Amino acid sequence: MYDKSDPRAALAQDAPGKAVNMLAQTGLVAKAQEGHFDRTAPQIDDASGQTWLHRGHNFIVAYTQAKPGARLERPAQVDEYCVLLPEAGAQIACEGNDEGASVPGYSIAFVPPGDSVVTMPEGGVVVRIFSSRNKDLAEACANARSYDEPRWHIPPFAPWPDPTDGWKLRVYSLDVPRQEGRFGRIFRCTTLMINVLEPFDGPRDPAKMSPHHHDDFEQGSLALAGAFTHYLRWPWTSDMADWREDQALAMGAPSLLVIPPPVIHTTRATGPGRNLLVDIFGPPRADFSLQPGWVLNAADYPMPQ
Repeated sequence: MYDKSDPRAALAQDAPGKAVNMLAQTGLVAKAQEGHFDRTAPQIDDASGQTWLHRGHNFIVAYTQAKPGARLERPAQVDEYCVLLPEAGAQIACEGNDEGASVPGYSIAFVPPGDSVVTMPEGGVVVRIFSSRNKDLAEACANARSYDEPRWHIPPFAPWPDPTDGWKLRVYSLDVPRQEGRFGRIFRCTTLMINVLEPFDGPRDPAKMSPHHHDDFEQGSLALAGAFTHYLRWPWTSDMADWREDQALAMGAPSLLVIPPPVIHTTRATGPGRNLLVDIFGPPRADFSLQPGWVLNAADYPMPQ
C-alpha cells in the first residue's frame, strides 16, 4: 500500500491469492535483525579504525569509521562487492589495477572478485556491502548466530549475469538529479542492489507512509544520518507460534535493520535535520529492474534471461 505520490505505486501487483497462499504456510516469519552501530561495540577495532558487521540472509554490511590512511583489504574476494562513500573519498585498487583509482566522496563503486584494497587517505566513513557467500565476514557479524537456521522460504542466493564488458572497477556519482516517477537512486551489480534514497529534510509526512511486504526476500535499511522509526507488522499464519506484536523500532544513525519477509513494514524519518537511508537487497530485485530508468547503471549489468 503506497501513497499515490510514491513511484512504487506503479509496480505490478502480486498475482491474486499469492499472499494468501503463502500466509497459509507456517514457520515463515523470522525476527527483524537490529544493528545499532551508534551504541554498540565494533566487531573490528584496529589500526584502520572501527568496523561494525551485521548481516542478512544474502548480504553483509561492514560499516567503518576509518582512520586516516586506513587500508581495508579483501584478498581472494569470492564475488563482486559494493563500496559506498557518503562523504570521504578513497583509493580503490583491485586485481589487474595495482595502482588503484581515486574515488571521490559521494560515490558508489562496485569492486570485482579477486584481490582488492580500499584505502582511506583522509579517513572517514566507508560502507562495504558483500554477499553472504563470504564466510569469514558472515561468521564475524554481531548477529551471525541468527542465521544458523537458514531462511528456507528465501530462495538460494544466485548472482546475476556478469557485466556486459567484463570485470573491472565501476564508479558512479551519487550526484543524480531527482526525476519525476523514479524511486531513489538505484544501482545494481551481480550480487546486490543498492538504493540510496533521497534525503528527508526533517520528519516524513505521517499522512504519506508506504506499508508493504516482500514475499521471499529481505530488505536491509541502513541509516547513515538522522533518525528513523521502523514500523513492523507480522502477519498471522495458521500457527499462533508465528504471531508477534507490532513493533515500532526507533533507530539512530548509523544503524542497520534487516526486515524479514513477509513482514509488513514502513519507515518514517524522524530527525529534525537531514535523514539519509539506504536500502539493500541481495541479489538485485527484478521488479525494480523492470521499471524503465530506475536502475541508473542498468546498461552495465544485464538481467537474467
